Amino acid sequence: MIFSSFKWLQLRPAVVTSIVLCSSAAMASDSDVMRGKYLIEIGGCNDCHTTGYAPSGGTVPEEQWLLGDALGFRGGWGTTYPVNLRTYMNNLSKQEWIDKAKTLKTRPPMPWWVLNRMTEEDLSAVYAYIAQLPVIENRVPDYVAPGEQPNGPYIQWPQGPK
Repeated sequence: MIFSSFKWLQLRPAVVTSIVLCSSAAMASDSDVMRGKYLIEIGGCNDCHTTGYAPSGGTVPEEQWLLGDALGFRGGWGTTYPVNLRTYMNNLSKQEWIDKAKTLKTRPPMPWWVLNRMTEEDLSAVYAYIAQLPVIENRVPDYVAPGEQPNGPYIQWPQGPK
């Protein structure tokens, strides 16, 4: 036998199978995490959900990604703020995230229609990436209703076509 110097392997073929299966699962998980990171980068998630990402040309360190932002987006809908996706996802199971992303309808500028159209595999990968990031508390301001003045900085969006 090829494993003759490893006599315990001769006696425990189930152990070898388990090791191989666990390694395959870990590789698939790593693959999902890398795919999720890629989707977050090309999907523009960091542009809003990571402070300073867009103005820096995407040079914000990964440790600071997806913590939300206090820069508001103000328009006819009121003023919205990008949530801390690390704490948001920490409160959801993968299936809850997929179900929510497939039906999400929210205020601008969040492109919820993009999430609605993503495949379950892509949404699962996005979840895998965010779920492996350390949860860091970073409170962002609450939504401000139309006509009310936000306290902090915001980007004023022009009135769209009617």
